[in-house]
Amino acid sequence: MLRAADATPIAGRTSPPAWLVVALACAGQFLVVLDVSVVNVALPSMRADLGLSASGLQWVVNAYSIAFAGFMLLGGRAGDLYGRKRMFLAGLGLFTLASLAGGLAQEEWELLVARAVQGLGAAVLAPATLTIVTSAVPEGPARARAIATWTAVGAGGGAAGGLVGGVLVDALSWRWVLLINVPVGAVVLIGSLLWLAESRAGDGRRLDLPGALLVTAGLGSLAYGIAQTEAEGWTASPTLVPLLAGLALIGLFLVVEARTAAPLMPLALLRVRSVAAANAAMFLSGSAMFGMWFFMTLYAQNVRGYSPLEAGLALVPSSLAVVVSAQIAPRFMPVIGARTLAVLGTLVGAAGFGWQSTLTTDGPYVTAIMLPGILMMLGAGLAITPLASLATSGAAAGEAGVVSGLVNTSRTMGGSLGLAVMSTIAAARSAGSVAPEALTEGYALAFRVSAGVLVAAAVLMVVWLPGRKSGR
Repeated sequence: MLRAADATPIAGRTSPPAWLVVALACAGQFLVVLDVSVVNVALPSMRADLGLSASGLQWVVNAYSIAFAGFMLLGGRAGDLYGRKRMFLAGLGLFTLASLAGGLAQEEWELLVARAVQGLGAAVLAPATLTIVTSAVPEGPARARAIATWTAVGAGGGAAGGLVGGVLVDALSWRWVLLINVPVGAVVLIGSLLWLAESRAGDGRRLDLPGALLVTAGLGSLAYGIAQTEAEGWTASPTLVPLLAGLALIGLFLVVEARTAAPLMPLALLRVRSVAAANAAMFLSGSAMFGMWFFMTLYAQNVRGYSPLEAGLALVPSSLAVVVSAQIAPRFMPVIGARTLAVLGTLVGAAGFGWQSTLTTDGPYVTAIMLPGILMMLGAGLAITPLASLATSGAAAGEAGVVSGLVNTSRTMGGSLGLAVMSTIAAARSAGSVAPEALTEGYALAFRVSAGVLVAAAVLMVVWLPGRKSGR
């Protein structure tokens, strides 16, 4: 069983059992990650019911992801300064209320606003989940197991999105892909109020509002530009202007952080080898692996003719693979080292992506979907756990929230950028054709490029990640 870390909670409360803390934090993380993908299968029903425009349909997904990525660092630092439990409750409460509003929406704008507010709540909630886990469990094998559980639950949330969404849409309506968050969120809120202990850095610093505004605007602008590539391409003004503006704002953010006395993200963190290298590796890995679910769902439905529910069921073995591999990763970390495990996991994933790039329009399910999917997600689970462990182990207690936010931001922004790039590559290869053969060629090329990105990520890990026998 996990042991609670030796830390003095605020107001002298006795720390709850570590397993309960981890369970509550993981429940919050599951909801956050689930909502990245669960709406995908409901989009046609949303469009038919609310009369969504083509751009409105796109922004049902993008409004959430942009707000999520843009406010992540702010949410992480707020947890350090004002209390991790407080921010967990605030983020989960906002997320739950926005889910209710989205599920009851009668107009397009109501749904889009609700999705953006959901993303804001998720950005406050997500960094707190990892910080609560690492604060409750001491460094070493126990923390590695706790992070593995957090990783597995998060990965399982993303993987389960298609299946959960398909079941809810088929059995009830599209509204329940959002309304399901309300009872689950309420239960987690009550449990967190009763059993989570408060903790924070306690150094009396104020929130760095200029830095928060700059990084949020910068990341939000980058995310908006990335989202525009699907409709506008990479060279059009609607894409280039927000991308360049985002880069400029992030550059200005770094200047401000170097000069302020209480920065939102101390730049010294980027000089910690484990933090910088693990986040860079997380960004690259996420850029390749995030697209797996997207392209496999499209392949199953557009090429193989699966229904949304059938497509979700087809990916269940892959979902189980990432959960199981994330759980067994801590067993190998003390033996072969976190860096070696991350490299091996990444290479296993690359092999799976390479295999998947050989897909055809009518290959057997076992070799065309199931086995390569298992290999891809087996590698993901083995790699993410040691990377998250390395990234968080290099930070002081007072920086835990911002480092957790940085881990989530790296993975989310890597996934968003990677999906935009791979979608452009696939669309260029299929040349606008919706014929199964053309679509298959596009998806195959996207998987092939993703395999190359993962090989590059493995090389980066060998060169840059610290070589230690554990995640400490």
